[in-house]
Amino acid sequence: MAADAPATVRVWDPLVRIGHWVLVGSVIVAWFTRHGGAVHEWAGYVVLAVVGVRTLWGAVGPRHARFTQFVRPPAATLRYAALVARGREPRHLGHNPLGGWMIVALLAAAALAAASGWLYTTDRFWGVEWVEELHEGLANLLFVLAGVHVAGVVVESLRHRENLVAAMVHGRKRAPAPGDRD
Repeated sequence: MAADAPATVRVWDPLVRIGHWVLVGSVIVAWFTRHGGAVHEWAGYVVLAVVGVRTLWGAVGPRHARFTQFVRPPAATLRYAALVARGREPRHLGHNPLGGWMIVALLAAAALAAASGWLYTTDRFWGVEWVEELHEGLANLLFVLAGVHVAGVVVESLRHRENLVAAMVHGRKRAPAPGDRD
């Protein structure tokens, strides 16, 4: 590393990063096979497994994986959103308050979409229109949330001059500077 290159610190552990990309891949596979079949069903089971593991890891994993580290109270999140609107939000080493709530929303939407898909395969709910519509609506919600998430990553990356996609691959971010938040 060059002498003038900024130091980096490990933020996201392998389980968080691998789980993130497996979830992304599984949701994409499920979308492209949305007319049913074994691949679609297995993609849904993978989604449920990843969400389950990530939820457990959010309780017992390392610091930046824990929900208690990045899910902030509503008032703090609204204050942060106001700073974002003015272009004055501080950089966060881990997830920022809006990103924290987005993770919760994405995990919940993914779990509910996958669970409603499984429900639709059971004898009791096979062919039940409201279950199918619920599943489709949740899948569409998941893609809207994913789009907002990607937009947030792009904005955050540009504003703080930090490649967050790369950080989610290798787990490292620029070391904190004065004024940054954890």
